[in-house]
Amino acid sequence: MNVYDFDKTIYNGDSTLDFYLFCLKRQPLLLLVFPLQILGFVMYKLGVIKKLQFKECFYIFLKYTNNIEDKLNDFWKLNKSKIQDWYLTQQKENDLVISASPEFLLKPICSELGIINLIASKVDIQTGKCMSENCYGEEKTKRFFEQFQNESVQIFYSDSLTDTPMARLAKESYGVIGEQLISWKEFECLPKQRSALLEFLLFIVVGVINTFNGVVFATLFTIWLNGTNAFLAGYACSLFISYMLNSVFVFKKALSFMRFVKFCISYIPNFIIQFIIVLLFFNVWELPEFIVYSISAILGVPITFLMVKFFALRK
Repeated sequence: MNVYDFDKTIYNGDSTLDFYLFCLKRQPLLLLVFPLQILGFVMYKLGVIKKLQFKECFYIFLKYTNNIEDKLNDFWKLNKSKIQDWYLTQQKENDLVISASPEFLLKPICSELGIINLIASKVDIQTGKCMSENCYGEEKTKRFFEQFQNESVQIFYSDSLTDTPMARLAKESYGVIGEQLISWKEFECLPKQRSALLEFLLFIVVGVINTFNGVVFATLFTIWLNGTNAFLAGYACSLFISYMLNSVFVFKKALSFMRFVKFCISYIPNFIIQFIIVLLFFNVWELPEFIVYSISAILGVPITFLMVKFFALRK
């Protein structure tokens, strides 16, 4: 039996994230639960809740998604083309897909592809509640032995080192990078070589998220505050979220109060630039709030990158 991870292995991307964005695009009001998703993420990273509880916080959008079965079918009509060609050319009848993604999400595409063996996280499509442990790491090997006691793994494929327990079960294992397959031994040596580029790309992603958060929070605060004070409140909220994301995902640093202080200091030049722009464009030229906040956030990004990289969270 050949065993495959799904996301970023035989599927070019993260299917859960893609489905969330697909639903969000067709039902923008799902953004209203975004603060709850962020809160769940923060609590998970602080050790207040476990990963399974965090996933339930993220999956809360399912509860408010209209006609979700129809959206699921439409999603795979659009994204079936993201199944990797290298997999389709070597697919076998008894292949097994094992993934941490929700079972309800992968079942339709696996059925369409003729993949009869699927192990994934059991999540209620209507409520977002997890009905099993997250199918991740050691849990994958546990679930495999429960379902296939007399089977052996011939070849295993995955994009992540968290699947090392499964890789050790197989006679052969391969790491997947896009359409490139490399031996697992070589794959284990790659993270250090890729870290610099990955760090830069993740910082850009966090910067986009931070810009979005700053604009949204500032715009919301205009309900209660004037334009300038709404900007200050929105900036503070987005700054805290940015520190969490940069520490955890970009620079891999433990959370600490002193690092947060240095992080705030590194944003002073960014803040000055944005504050001046807000004063001029909003108070002098009286442009719409959303446009002003967007312009100020974008112009401050280059300086912020240099300060965070080499001062606040440097290696």
